[in-house]
Amino acid sequence: MPVKLIEHTPEAYAYPLLIKQLLHTPLAIAPEQEITYMGGRRHTYRVLRERIGRLASALAGLGVEAGETVAMMDWDSHRYLECFFAVPMMGAILQTVNVRLSPEQILYTLNHARADVVLVNAEFWPIIAAIAGKLETVRRFVLIEDAPAEGPPPVDFDGEYEALLAAASPDYAFPDFDENAKATTFYTTGTTGLPKGVYFSHRQLVLHTLATAAALGNAPVQGRLHREDVYMPITPMFHVHAWGLPYVATMLGLKQVYPGRYVPETLLKLVRDEGVTFSHCVPTILHMLLVHPLSKVIDLSRWKLIIGGSALSQAQARAAMARGIDAFTGYGMSETCPILSLAQLSGAALAASPEEQAALRAKTGIPMPLVDLRVVDENLAELPRDGCSVGEVVVRSPWLTQGYLHDAEASAGLWQGGLLHTGDIGHIDAAGYLQITDRIKDVIKTGGEWTSSLQIEDVVARHPAVAEVAVIGVPDEKWGERPLAKVTLKPASVGQVTEHEIRNFAARLIESTGVSRYGVLLQVQFVEGLARTSVGKLNKRAMREAQEKS
Repeated sequence: MPVKLIEHTPEAYAYPLLIKQLLHTPLAIAPEQEITYMGGRRHTYRVLRERIGRLASALAGLGVEAGETVAMMDWDSHRYLECFFAVPMMGAILQTVNVRLSPEQILYTLNHARADVVLVNAEFWPIIAAIAGKLETVRRFVLIEDAPAEGPPPVDFDGEYEALLAAASPDYAFPDFDENAKATTFYTTGTTGLPKGVYFSHRQLVLHTLATAAALGNAPVQGRLHREDVYMPITPMFHVHAWGLPYVATMLGLKQVYPGRYVPETLLKLVRDEGVTFSHCVPTILHMLLVHPLSKVIDLSRWKLIIGGSALSQAQARAAMARGIDAFTGYGMSETCPILSLAQLSGAALAASPEEQAALRAKTGIPMPLVDLRVVDENLAELPRDGCSVGEVVVRSPWLTQGYLHDAEASAGLWQGGLLHTGDIGHIDAAGYLQITDRIKDVIKTGGEWTSSLQIEDVVARHPAVAEVAVIGVPDEKWGERPLAKVTLKPASVGQVTEHEIRNFAARLIESTGVSRYGVLLQVQFVEGLARTSVGKLNKRAMREAQEKS
């Protein structure tokens, strides 16, 4: 028997889940709340709404229509927030361009996404100059200036951002349309092949926003986001919508602080001067902030910090806690919009020792509302939630990308069996906590067993001389592979400790922590820095390739 659909009264409003609906609450309860850029420019949510309307009017004046793609090249700014809303609210598609990619990769993403208009900060003129002649679909450029640009422009601009907004009407009539309309697209920063385009609809972004707000707001104390928080992103707005948190912060009417380019001293001063209480970043940024001298004289005790992108080690969690920072893991990926789980602590867990707390904060966390997260075997059969049965992490939720842009083959692989395959392996315990033990491509196959590079990294990171560590597998005639730890030392420890000392320290801990016994085969190599992707993640593929050539 077919399901029975609800009846619609002709006068009833169907309320499509469109991004514009996220603006109702802040304009009702916090119209005078502040949004600031680098601690300088300041305006209210009321002005934000006017500027969103002006931007849409300006883009329409340049010929932008529904379904066309507007690309944004800027650092984290109030302008980016305006694009997050204005472009998709028009029915157009916002492409957030990863400005840290090479010019050749940026050219590929603009052509592959079939961008029509590019908004570009003058700081990125050299990139545009290098690729302008090879752009296939871009017909218009808009200039963004934080300061007067130097030298002649590389292309003919159709106007400067602020001048266009000043001349445009704030009263753009944003229409209703299908909530499944494409809203955004951006490109993964994976370490293999060309970047892959992922895309999200209005419905997906709204549901991700609601679920994230529910998950963060449901925490009793630790990791809780509420209306009196002050938000500042420290993961790029070009990467997975800055983890979707600007949409959450706007919907809740929070004070928002946009830092521009990430400079540790600037970030710490903004935390101090603007009263920032909620942010998110990758472990690399957290490390840079913790070692900066200014962090030692600033009160960071009100700062809540989601750590994602790479694994948060227990050692780093303890270091952050020692400074008063409420650091905890968030898990997801480009294809998942991104947040799937958060490592929030119960009230009882907050009474535990720092060491016990750090172990929980470094876990991958419990699923957010509406997330169906499982660990499965090679036949896609769900494994027991016993905290030890290891398999691939697969997921379903309303906001997962439905595929890769213009790439049916890769899309089919992503969604094999009707489940999105993360490429991560891990286990789930009886309390529902997921623990990622490695990426499938990074697991080390030693002596016929899988050895987790992440678990060994966590062990090595506990040595007081270690600043950062990455573990990769290297070929070995006897064992197949052996783990190699690439280690950067804290400045005061350079020349004071040996690779042999680090190896012995790790070997003793490995035997007592449940890591595969083959972890004791660890080799250690001191390096000045670790290879990273354009968004700060450890690039183990590049490390393996460099090791093979050495």
